[in-house]
Amino acid sequence: MSNLTRRLLMAVAAAGGALALAGCNQGVGGGSAATGDAMTMGDPNAKVHMEEYASTTCSHCGDFNNQVFGQFKAKYIDTGKVRYTLHEFLTPPEAVAAAGFLTARCAGKDKYFAVIDALFHSQAEMFATGDARGTLLKVAQSAGMNEEQFNKCVSDEAANKALSDRVQASIKNRNISSTPTFFFNGKKVKEGAMTMEELDAAVAEASK
Repeated sequence: MSNLTRRLLMAVAAAGGALALAGCNQGVGGGSAATGDAMTMGDPNAKVHMEEYASTTCSHCGDFNNQVFGQFKAKYIDTGKVRYTLHEFLTPPEAVAAAGFLTARCAGKDKYFAVIDALFHSQAEMFATGDARGTLLKVAQSAGMNEEQFNKCVSDEAANKALSDRVQASIKNRNISSTPTFFFNGKKVKEGAMTMEELDAAVAEASK
């Protein structure tokens, strides 16, 4: 095991104990294991483009994903009315958030959103056990990766730098400081999780 791999995995393990106290504010840059592009789903020609800045260690992002996003996706994304883009952001513990996004990218574009969904649904387990690495590895294995592939993925220096660069660009270009933050057709609509009613109103406004 390389020193880089050992350092990152130790950071993930050490950060796990702080998960229960992790907030969703003041994310800082620390990757595209598969690609540097933002991940998108839905009709690229949809009239409405919804963008979410989220972190895999943000509990508010997890609640939004687990309680609201599925309904929104079925109503708007799957029907071609909305194109959705997820912008990766890092909230404490940043090493865990970064490892989550890198794992999703290593799984491949076709599995990316499934891995992100699994990570959000695994938040409660991580918060309760503090075993960030074990939870991340379990999600990675469910996406078809073995432990060696997982270790290599999350310790990819170029991918970690690319992720950090994307986060810093979000801070600089759009003043992102907390997650989740939502944009519709390029306009910031809300910082904080949105209800289905708020999403309905935002889509209606952006459709005008």
